[in-house]
Amino acid sequence: MDEKVRAFLEQNHAAGMITLRRDGTPHAARVAVGLLDGRLLSSGTQSRFRTKNLRRDPRCTLFVFPGQGAGWLGLETTVKIREGPEVPDLTLRYFNDMQRGMTPAPKPGNVIWFGAERTPEEFLKLMVEEGRILYDFEVSRAYGMY
Repeated sequence: MDEKVRAFLEQNHAAGMITLRRDGTPHAARVAVGLLDGRLLSSGTQSRFRTKNLRRDPRCTLFVFPGQGAGWLGLETTVKIREGPEVPDLTLRYFNDMQRGMTPAPKPGNVIWFGAERTPEEFLKLMVEEGRILYDFEVSRAYGMY
Protein backbone atom coordinates (compact mmCIF):
# COMPACT_ATOMS: atom_id res chain seq x y z
CA MET A 1 0.00 0.00 0.00
CA ASP A 2 1.62 3.27 -1.07
CA GLU A 3 1.44 6.62 0.74
CA LYS A 4 -1.26 8.01 -1.58
CA VAL A 5 -3.53 5.03 -0.77
CA ARG A 6 -2.78 5.39 2.96
CA ALA A 7 -3.60 9.11 2.87
CA PHE A 8 -6.96 8.38 1.18
CA LEU A 9 -7.77 5.67 3.75
CA GLU A 10 -6.85 7.93 6.68
CA GLN A 11 -9.49 10.43 5.51
CA ASN A 12 -12.20 8.10 4.14
CA HIS A 13 -13.82 5.29 6.08
CA ALA A 14 -17.02 4.44 4.16
CA ALA A 15 -16.75 1.37 1.96
CA GLY A 16 -18.58 -1.34 0.12
CA MET A 17 -17.23 -4.81 0.96
CA ILE A 18 -17.73 -7.40 -1.76
CA THR A 19 -17.29 -11.09 -0.91
CA LEU A 20 -18.09 -14.18 -2.93
CA ARG A 21 -21.02 -16.49 -2.29
CA ARG A 22 -20.61 -20.25 -2.63
CA ASP A 23 -21.88 -20.06 -6.24
CA GLY A 24 -19.33 -17.33 -7.09
CA THR A 25 -21.77 -14.42 -7.26
CA PRO A 26 -20.84 -11.24 -5.39
CA HIS A 27 -22.35 -10.20 -2.07
CA ALA A 28 -22.04 -6.50 -1.11
CA ALA A 29 -22.31 -4.87 2.31
CA ARG A 30 -21.62 -1.34 3.51
CA VAL A 31 -18.85 -1.20 6.12
CA ALA A 32 -16.45 1.21 7.78
CA VAL A 33 -12.73 0.70 7.22
CA GLY A 34 -9.73 2.22 8.96
CA LEU A 35 -6.03 1.86 9.58
CA LEU A 36 -4.55 0.67 12.87
CA ASP A 37 -0.81 0.07 13.27
CA GLY A 38 -0.50 0.14 9.47
CA ARG A 39 -3.16 -2.56 8.97
CA LEU A 40 -6.46 -1.98 7.13
CA LEU A 41 -9.32 -3.26 9.30
CA SER A 42 -13.09 -3.46 9.53
CA SER A 43 -15.32 -4.76 12.32
CA GLY A 44 -17.81 -7.60 11.92
CA THR A 45 -19.45 -10.45 13.78
CA GLN A 46 -19.28 -14.24 13.67
CA SER A 47 -22.80 -14.46 12.24
CA ARG A 48 -22.45 -12.01 9.33
CA PHE A 49 -23.01 -13.49 5.88
CA ARG A 50 -19.75 -11.87 4.72
CA THR A 51 -17.87 -13.65 7.53
CA LYS A 52 -19.21 -17.00 6.35
CA ASN A 53 -18.19 -16.15 2.79
CA LEU A 54 -14.67 -15.17 3.89
CA ARG A 55 -14.17 -18.34 5.91
CA ARG A 56 -14.76 -20.27 2.69
CA ASP A 57 -12.95 -17.86 0.29
CA PRO A 58 -10.82 -15.05 1.78
CA ARG A 59 -10.84 -12.90 -1.37
CA CYS A 60 -12.59 -9.54 -1.02
CA THR A 61 -12.88 -6.29 -2.94
CA LEU A 62 -13.36 -3.00 -1.13
CA PHE A 63 -14.83 0.12 -2.75
CA VAL A 64 -13.84 3.05 -0.52
CA PHE A 65 -15.55 6.40 -1.08
CA PRO A 66 -15.53 9.85 0.54
CA GLY A 67 -18.49 11.36 2.36
CA GLN A 68 -18.38 14.15 -0.21
CA GLY A 69 -16.62 14.50 -3.53
CA ALA A 70 -15.99 12.29 -6.49
CA GLY A 71 -12.90 10.31 -5.50
CA TRP A 72 -12.91 6.56 -4.94
CA LEU A 73 -10.53 3.70 -4.27
CA GLY A 74 -10.84 0.05 -5.29
CA LEU A 75 -8.84 -2.48 -3.28
CA GLU A 76 -8.38 -6.14 -4.12
CA THR A 77 -7.60 -7.95 -0.88
CA THR A 78 -7.25 -11.21 0.96
CA VAL A 79 -8.83 -11.20 4.42
CA LYS A 80 -7.62 -12.74 7.64
CA ILE A 81 -10.34 -12.97 10.29
CA ARG A 82 -8.99 -11.90 13.67
CA GLU A 83 -10.86 -13.41 16.60
CA GLY A 84 -10.11 -14.19 20.19
CA PRO A 85 -9.74 -12.43 23.54
CA GLU A 86 -7.57 -9.58 22.17
CA VAL A 87 -10.18 -8.46 19.59
CA PRO A 88 -12.34 -6.24 21.88
CA ASP A 89 -9.28 -4.18 22.91
CA LEU A 90 -8.04 -3.96 19.29
CA THR A 91 -11.53 -2.90 18.20
CA LEU A 92 -11.58 -0.14 20.81
CA ARG A 93 -8.19 1.13 19.59
CA TYR A 94 -9.41 0.89 15.98
CA PHE A 95 -12.54 2.96 16.69
CA ASN A 96 -10.65 5.50 18.83
CA ASP A 97 -8.24 6.02 15.95
CA MET A 98 -10.90 6.07 13.23
CA GLN A 99 -13.12 8.53 15.15
CA ARG A 100 -10.30 10.95 15.90
CA GLY A 101 -11.23 14.30 14.40
CA MET A 102 -14.97 13.54 14.23
CA THR A 103 -17.36 16.45 14.60
CA PRO A 104 -18.81 16.31 17.15
CA ALA A 105 -16.06 14.22 18.69
CA PRO A 106 -16.60 11.79 21.57
CA LYS A 107 -14.82 12.51 24.86
CA PRO A 108 -11.20 11.27 24.88
CA GLY A 109 -11.18 7.46 25.10
CA ASN A 110 -14.90 7.13 24.36
CA VAL A 111 -16.35 6.01 21.02
CA ILE A 112 -19.58 6.53 19.16
CA TRP A 113 -21.38 3.21 18.65
CA PHE A 114 -24.75 3.10 16.86
CA GLY A 115 -25.31 6.80 17.49
CA ALA A 116 -24.50 6.79 21.21
CA GLU A 117 -21.30 7.74 23.00
CA ARG A 118 -19.87 4.78 24.93
CA THR A 119 -17.21 4.59 27.60
CA PRO A 120 -14.40 2.11 26.97
CA GLU A 121 -15.93 -0.28 29.51
CA GLU A 122 -19.38 -0.14 27.87
CA PHE A 123 -17.88 -0.57 24.41
CA LEU A 124 -15.71 -3.56 25.41
CA LYS A 125 -18.72 -5.28 27.00
CA LEU A 126 -20.73 -4.78 23.80
CA MET A 127 -17.90 -6.17 21.67
CA VAL A 128 -17.89 -9.38 23.71
CA GLU A 129 -21.71 -9.67 23.76
CA GLU A 130 -21.92 -9.15 19.98
CA GLY A 131 -19.17 -11.69 19.24
CA ARG A 132 -17.15 -9.07 17.37
CA ILE A 133 -14.27 -9.99 15.08
CA LEU A 134 -11.96 -7.90 12.90
CA TYR A 135 -11.41 -8.29 9.20
CA ASP A 136 -7.71 -7.70 8.46
CA PHE A 137 -7.20 -6.85 4.77
CA GLU A 138 -3.99 -7.68 2.91
CA VAL A 139 -4.09 -5.38 -0.14
CA SER A 140 -2.79 -6.90 -3.38
CA ARG A 141 -3.98 -4.18 -5.80
CA ALA A 142 -5.22 -0.59 -5.53
CA TYR A 143 -6.84 1.51 -8.26
CA GLY A 144 -9.25 4.38 -8.68
CA MET A 145 -9.43 8.16 -8.55
CA TYR A 146 -7.82 8.98 -5.28
